[in-house]
Amino acid sequence: MAFLAFVLFLILAAVVLGFLGVLLKGLFYLLIIGVVVFAATLLLSGLRWSRRSHRHFVR
Repeated sequence: MAFLAFVLFLILAAVVLGFLGVLLKGLFYLLIIGVVVFAATLLLSGLRWSRRSHRHFVR
């Protein structure tokens, strides 16, 4: 449950950084940072999801 909250927080931070990077002149680097944070969040979520799908419980 804590991982999901962390992922949602990272997505929210990426969106806020992206908006600030677009709206404020001279702060285009914030948009780039927001895109990098969003991509890292997707990668992190994908890795965790793929690790979970390979678990097979033996009875």
